Amino acid sequence: HSRRAYKNKPLDSDVLGIISQMVDAVNEEAGLDLILIEDATPYFQIFSGKFSMIVVAGKDSQKTREDCGYYGESIVLQCVYHGLSTCWVSGSYNENKVYEDLDLPSEKRIYAVIAIGYAKEKYTLIEKAMYKATHKKSKSYQDMFEYCDDKLPEAYAYGMQLVEKAPSAVNRRPVNFRYENGKLSGSVDEPYSDKSVDFGIAKLHFVIGAMAKGVYGKWGLDNVFEESRRIKFAKLNEN
Repeated sequence: HSRRAYKNKPLDSDVLGIISQMVDAVNEEAGLDLILIEDATPYFQIFSGKFSMIVVAGKDSQKTREDCGYYGESIVLQCVYHGLSTCWVSGSYNENKVYEDLDLPSEKRIYAVIAIGYAKEKYTLIEKAMYKATHKKSKSYQDMFEYCDDKLPEAYAYGMQLVEKAPSAVNRRPVNFRYENGKLSGSVDEPYSDKSVDFGIAKLHFVIGAMAKGVYGKWGLDNVFEESRRIKFAKLNEN
């Protein structure tokens, strides 16, 4: 779960260095404008403790929104894997102050920020209340399909199970998937909104799940998943 209450302990300098390297790598690969801010506390009121944040920014386009979700979530998953706590944030921070302090060019947009820190062991009352207020019942992946003409391959089904676990604003799961003639595609109703950031996050979760089952590929510009190769895993001898 996303965390909003952090310990009064800032991130270690070596941890910040690693996150900075990930931010630089993402910006170079995807042409984004992610920015690491070491002390993010001045931009928040309802968050507590010491924490850093990544400003998720880029050009004003639908593709950039999706890429911000996809590549931002890749950093989130790395941070969580190494024991850090995170939170995607789109509204509950002082966005105007971030724009002022960073002096971003007019053609650049901030799509979200990602808080990163060492969370407190127990959830605070504010965290519990916010979770209850903003989280709807999660959709099953079957309910995310607007059309499906056949049973999903095992790798695709597992990828969609990971999509179920992907974070999205108020847990809304806005992506509409289609599986038709052996091809998986996706879309959102309002592509020029933060729903496209959610879409990018969902796309990464699908890619990771499919890869775990031996299916490698990427999402094309038309938002159709294109396989590049399949690996068959040897079955263990049960004897």
